[in-house]
Amino acid sequence: MKTVALRQALDKYGFDAAFGGARRDEEKSRAKERIFSFRNAQHAWDPKNQRPEMWKIFNTRIAPGESIRVFPLSNWTELDIWQYILQENIPIVPLYFAKERPVVERDGMLIMKDDDRMQLRPGEMVENRLVRFRTLGCYPLTGAIESDAETLEAIVGEMLTARTSERQGRLIDRDEAGSMEKKKREGYF
Repeated sequence: MKTVALRQALDKYGFDAAFGGARRDEEKSRAKERIFSFRNAQHAWDPKNQRPEMWKIFNTRIAPGESIRVFPLSNWTELDIWQYILQENIPIVPLYFAKERPVVERDGMLIMKDDDRMQLRPGEMVENRLVRFRTLGCYPLTGAIESDAETLEAIVGEMLTARTSERQGRLIDRDEAGSMEKKKREGYF
């Protein structure tokens, strides 16, 4: 859900908490998150104002105006997620599986171009490459990775040797060092 819509819903309906799927292994600033992540009245996050979560005991008391983002998968890894999907035979979106797709290499990322929303820059050309997505987000801000993983077993195998975060394919995370933390402090997420 977009940030503005999330804030509006929290304010309008007075929800104390919103659940999210963020994990600590995704990005440096997320490693500072807790399972219960507190936000101030402006929905901003302050990493120094988070409560300890020792022995799986959580302090869920909130001050007036505060809200909580709850990340129950915070301690899971990308590999844990894929192993669970495989174990439970959970259906997934086909974009997670490798397939020949039309992509453009831009700023070190492979961006799928399958309609006219993204205009080609001078010198760019569309190529069909065997790619899949490790993360899905707004188009055209999510890059693909070269892969031949066409099954869940192959994706799990790929994850066993992966040395990069799935968020390497998110353009929004590349704009500057610490950008995600900055956005969270401003109330984004």
